[in-house]
Amino acid sequence: MPLALEKKEIVAILEEIGVLLELAGENPFKTRAYEAAARTLEADPRSLEDLIQSGELGKIKGIGKALEEKVVTLATTGELDYYSALRARFPESLFDLLRIPGFGPKKVKAVYEKLDIASLDALEAAAREGKLRALDGFGAKTEQNILEGIERVRAYQGRVLLPLAEQAAVPLFEWIRDHLDTIRSSLCGSLRRRRETIKDIDLLASSEKPDGILETFVKHPSVVKVTGHGGTKASVVLKSGMNADLRVVADEEFPFALNYFTGSKEHNTEMRARAKERGLRLNEYAFTREDGSRLLCKDEEEIYRTVGLEYVPPELRECTREFEWAEADKIPELLGYGDLMGTLHCHTTASDGAADLEQMAAAAEALGYQYLGIADHSKSAAYAGGLDEKRLARQWSEIDSFNKKSKGIRLLKGSEVDILKDGSLDFAEEVLADCDYAVASIHSLLNLDEAAMTQRLVRAIESPGITFLGHLSGRLLLQREPYPLNLAKVLDAAARNGKWIEINANPWRLDLDWRASMEAKERGILLVINPDAHSTEGISDNRYGIDVARRAGLAQADVANTRPLKEFLKILSATRPH
Repeated sequence: MPLALEKKEIVAILEEIGVLLELAGENPFKTRAYEAAARTLEADPRSLEDLIQSGELGKIKGIGKALEEKVVTLATTGELDYYSALRARFPESLFDLLRIPGFGPKKVKAVYEKLDIASLDALEAAAREGKLRALDGFGAKTEQNILEGIERVRAYQGRVLLPLAEQAAVPLFEWIRDHLDTIRSSLCGSLRRRRETIKDIDLLASSEKPDGILETFVKHPSVVKVTGHGGTKASVVLKSGMNADLRVVADEEFPFALNYFTGSKEHNTEMRARAKERGLRLNEYAFTREDGSRLLCKDEEEIYRTVGLEYVPPELRECTREFEWAEADKIPELLGYGDLMGTLHCHTTASDGAADLEQMAAAAEALGYQYLGIADHSKSAAYAGGLDEKRLARQWSEIDSFNKKSKGIRLLKGSEVDILKDGSLDFAEEVLADCDYAVASIHSLLNLDEAAMTQRLVRAIESPGITFLGHLSGRLLLQREPYPLNLAKVLDAAARNGKWIEINANPWRLDLDWRASMEAKERGILLVINPDAHSTEGISDNRYGIDVARRAGLAQADVANTRPLKEFLKILSATRPH
């Protein structure tokens, strides 16, 4: 049966219900029940469709009869009266406050109930006037943090993470692609270039009958408002809050429109300049010769050849190195979405993960991986149930037992080791010497100055027991800026010590970003793409790390975990203490 909502969408709604219940002052046990149910459902490797059809949904720990009914209702109808009624108890603007980093439901509830603050503007005014200090737990520093957080929220206003944009865009694209009058179609803009965050959805189709396609587009079930509807273009607002545009062109114009509306603006400017050098004018419809006649191309490859360039994949069109490479016929053969043979940096229930060793291994094997590296948090990460030396040894023993009986995937013994304030590590070198690999990451004290943070990372990467640095810049997209650091010095230290750098594929991180990944490649540093997965579904996030790698111009050889197990273990051992 087709479901109205995917599992991850229902998980997000359950999490939101937990937040709404906390805002409403409900029993904390009820709040935690929804949060726990969301985690458990997310961690279960079975599809939601299978869970419902088999009757197993209600047997999952933490999902009783009442919750089962709510999940089934959401899955089959896409709506839930209980959820809608909860949201309706609060002004819509109140939810903007929850986007402020570190400003959780308890604080939102306090300012709403005691100061009648229900919007970013009202909160900003109260913080500037020092009114928040009257509340328990709020001081001058809190007010300053809130003001900085509001500034960040506004800077990111209207942008969403790539997976959320994709979730909104793909059904629209398929709706248009499958229309009888559609000849060719594509997503365009920053989605096609696979940017980390997306503002609007751009779609393109070619047809001899644009009216029917545009009429179908504006009637898609996800459309809540039509803001424009002409002869060749329609604009709508979706349930997700995103804006979407569809342009329909003649098929002979499609390659030019696809190239133009994919962008980036800077890339398009350079393309027009190169066309002009050849006596041509390039726009979204065609090349035009000096005598006014049109020169058409059957596809984008032909457009690039016409201006003397090798074809440039969409991910590279940011006006960095692509013209230099394309002019010399040296566009890299970009990393493919099926090229990873395994992955590292995954968490289990031993720390803050939602699935155990065997569940994570099964999920990775289902993706075709030959190896999976476990890396639960170290002891300083008490908030995440970090492992001390004894628990770590116990886990490694479990991994050894698993590998002895496994006929397929190999588990690798690792740890995500906290980098302490001075750059020393949470585990001694003799502990790390016994693992297959170790990732060193910063999770605390993010406000050090550039010199201190740089030295902290350099000292960590110089430690013999470390294989690679995790989420190097510390950024959280749309939430937290990177901490200050001298990236060149850190990358130089990694190159000097033969260590790798992670492309963390979690959609909130995507860290290293593509620019820094390009710099790492130029220094000969191997990158490793990891999902930082805390659930079985999280392992699939590696595709977003591959997006980053492709935008950086990385090929298979530039990424460590494209190697089959035997070859991977060989290069892995080169990073380990001898």
